[in-house]
Amino acid sequence: MTASADHLKALLSAHAEGDDDRFYSIALQVVAKSARQGHTRLATELRELIDSSRAQKITRRPTPTPVVQPRGELASLLTADYPDIRLSDMTLADEPRALLEKVLHEQRQRSKLERFGFTPVHRLLLSGPPGTGKSMTAAALAKELGLPLFTIRLDGLISRFMGETASKLRLVFDAAAETRAVYLFDEFDALGADRAASNDVGEARRILNSFLLFLDQAPAESLVVAATNHRHLLDGALFRRFDLAILYAPPSPDQAIEVLRRRLAAMDTSAVAWPDLAALTERLSHAELVKASESAAKRAILGGSDVINARHLREALEERHSLRHA
Repeated sequence: MTASADHLKALLSAHAEGDDDRFYSIALQVVAKSARQGHTRLATELRELIDSSRAQKITRRPTPTPVVQPRGELASLLTADYPDIRLSDMTLADEPRALLEKVLHEQRQRSKLERFGFTPVHRLLLSGPPGTGKSMTAAALAKELGLPLFTIRLDGLISRFMGETASKLRLVFDAAAETRAVYLFDEFDALGADRAASNDVGEARRILNSFLLFLDQAPAESLVVAATNHRHLLDGALFRRFDLAILYAPPSPDQAIEVLRRRLAAMDTSAVAWPDLAALTERLSHAELVKASESAAKRAILGGSDVINARHLREALEERHSLRHA
């Protein structure tokens, strides 16, 4: 039998509650499982039935996406958000942007892949310095796919539940199988540190082994995104488990100016000589550039103007450099 008992119970529960989105998400999981087991003909027929049923339910008046909130024990492990940021709102280098477009394309066309027994990219490892857009990327993926963003803070989870973290992780991955969403494991190095490290303990090794097992079994309907500032600390086995590993770096001078201009789009910046600021943007992250922009904008607004003073923007950038060396 293709559908597990848990799938059948979840399908009946979703149907009884009138939750069409959840019902179809679970049904698609059954399709994916069929395809993985080699039942490609059955998977195709099930997919066609789902597509046909969905088409019949389309109405002229769109309905809002139902808000999903973690309940029970999950409420202490996850925070739910419905982001507004899109990928086009982000300033990214060409390579990360191309890889993220690949993720979105495969997710949007996953039914075509599933008909042939393949799954879309759904396990991502994002690494790079703080403030370079890793967490924002997870938010943008959620928005682009119309999914909720569930964030798991592993540093707090491990310290709070030492001794039972593996069972808590199982709850998270069970949720990923039941509720289609983007699941962000922030500060991932708290969990994925090298098992061979000299200060490693048995508990940390068991947690990482459990995560590797759960990640292997993660359903393709949800996206699992791990973000770390310390790629060099991660266990080597992790890199083989993720479908894509995307590197983030501080913005180039041109990208830095773009970040500043985007954040100040509502202000009058006609008096700013942008090329003169390029040297001051070096080594600043996206987040630091945004903070500098906001500081200059607030100074102008509180001074009764919507015109950005180039001197104020220069001073704000210098302040960010000072904070880095404080």
